[in-house]
Amino acid sequence: MSFDTEFDAVIVGAGGCGLAAAIAIHDLNPHASIAVLDKADRACGNTVLSSGSIPAAGTRFQKEAGVHDTPQMFQEDLLTIAGEHEAMHLTRVLTETSASLVEWLVDHAHVRLTLVDSYKHIGHRVHRLHSPPSRRGADLVDDLLRECERRDIPVAWSNAVTGLASDAGRLQGVLCATPDGRVTRIGARHVILASNGYAANKSLLQRFVPEVAAAPYGGGTGSEGEAIVWGESLGAALANMKAYQGHASLADPHGSLVTWTVIEKGGIIVDRSGQRFGDESMGYSAFAALELQRGGPFWVIADTQVRDITAAGQEEYAELVAHGGVLAEALPQLCARTGIDAAGLEATLEAVRKHARGDSQDTFGRTHWGLGALGPQLTATRISPAIFHTQGGLCVDADGRVLTAQGTAIAGLWAGGGAACGISGNQGSLGYMSGNGLLSALGLGYRIGQAIAAELTEVES
Repeated sequence: MSFDTEFDAVIVGAGGCGLAAAIAIHDLNPHASIAVLDKADRACGNTVLSSGSIPAAGTRFQKEAGVHDTPQMFQEDLLTIAGEHEAMHLTRVLTETSASLVEWLVDHAHVRLTLVDSYKHIGHRVHRLHSPPSRRGADLVDDLLRECERRDIPVAWSNAVTGLASDAGRLQGVLCATPDGRVTRIGARHVILASNGYAANKSLLQRFVPEVAAAPYGGGTGSEGEAIVWGESLGAALANMKAYQGHASLADPHGSLVTWTVIEKGGIIVDRSGQRFGDESMGYSAFAALELQRGGPFWVIADTQVRDITAAGQEEYAELVAHGGVLAEALPQLCARTGIDAAGLEATLEAVRKHARGDSQDTFGRTHWGLGALGPQLTATRISPAIFHTQGGLCVDADGRVLTAQGTAIAGLWAGGGAACGISGNQGSLGYMSGNGLLSALGLGYRIGQAIAAELTEVES
């Protein structure tokens, strides 16, 4: 089969997974020829839209802050939330890789990361999230792109891979539609599918998670599931396909995320009647399932203390506040502006304040109330639930090789991030813990890059 051009490795998708894989290959084999292709005209995937938070256990940043953590502790926390699932080997290897991943990102990929020590997202028993200082995934991707440029690794935007090139069932490269409308044949020893999941593909959602097929989508528009289709065409198996990350607090109508830190610092979620309907401390993904079962609208209720402390540490939330997405009033005025039943909200707040003071127990089982009882100057943000990204995908081994149903590797085919099966269980949105998506994306990208570099070096020698 003839090709227009050939590379050692072609990476489909210029998000966190693909860029980490490219840098990891170059790190160990700087002579390898690498091309990163992306159908978008700029970085706009789910890593960009995230907070850039990567969970890692046992990093030097944790040790400097006096935080004791181990991969075993991390695994236990994941098991508590996600339960046993079809990719437990990834839970083990990604937690064990997590510390070296974060330190490699800082030391070799020159990504700016700091330990998030101002809050612990639900499920993590200790401070283990590492994020850009801005708490923006866009900064994480910008740093990775800058490192690719420094290493002369080409990233080709507006180059959509349309399929895999194979001969007699053997992978040989990819087909790519260029900006001028041509289709080029690109040969590759290794093809890495880093094109994210399928949450923007309604037909695939209907096939695998029909309960959220009609839900609002808040993730990157490019997550259309091509990797699933291409992988299956070569005999790849799938795993954890019922899992997805939901989010309970997409600002309505602003569209930005209302950080769950507002909840963790004492905020609550109510419906139009002013009443709560679940334990918010189960997390933003699991709580989204409760909202999807009900009719909205919903509101996050907090107070100005929670608002100001949260805004001081998270730029995106501060921008939402600045643009009027967080109302601040006394209860009667707040209810008049939002349409929330005033009597219902007043009764709810009275009960919540008792729970926060330890005078009563919450019927939904919530025990953590952040900064304590909410004050009289309240805030409200209208929200809606959404699906952000899927957590199931192609079966892969510990280094990201795509596997058949018989457990054999498909030669030359690799997958990571949303294209591969994740570590969030197989029970809808219930198994997702903050950072699972980025750990899978960057962790598998890192491991894939190392494994490919080793194979290329072995061939050269």
